[in-house]
Amino acid sequence: MRLRRIVFGSAVMVMALPFTSCKDDPASPGIQPEIVNSTDHFSYQVSNVQNYTATLSYPWQNTGTQANVNQACAITGGTVTLVIVDGTGTQLYSRSLADNGTFTTSAGTAGTWTIRVVFDSASGTLNFRADRTT
Repeated sequence: MRLRRIVFGSAVMVMALPFTSCKDDPASPGIQPEIVNSTDHFSYQVSNVQNYTATLSYPWQNTGTQANVNQACAITGGTVTLVIVDGTGTQLYSRSLADNGTFTTSAGTAGTWTIRVVFDSASGTLNFRADRTT
């Protein structure tokens, strides 16, 4: 009986592998960002990006109608653009991550927002965060 459980568990594991493969991970291959994604706070950091092109999207829960965005990046090649969209699809923010500083999004609707990072032949180090404002 014990052998059947092991065999059955192995069969389930093999069947699940295609759904968790690297192809389904939007950050792999290429970069491995460190992300903190919690209600009202999102932070993103990745070091040593080299000639990377992709668009990565992350859902983010914002209970407010605006967010402060702090950008502290060192882009050495290509471009990286940060786009923030609220749950209604309204674009509230779009700025090059080469622009360092603290900025505020336009007003939107509280709920699930989308953080989109658009890499175009990008190289460098990225560090930004978004926090709900009152």
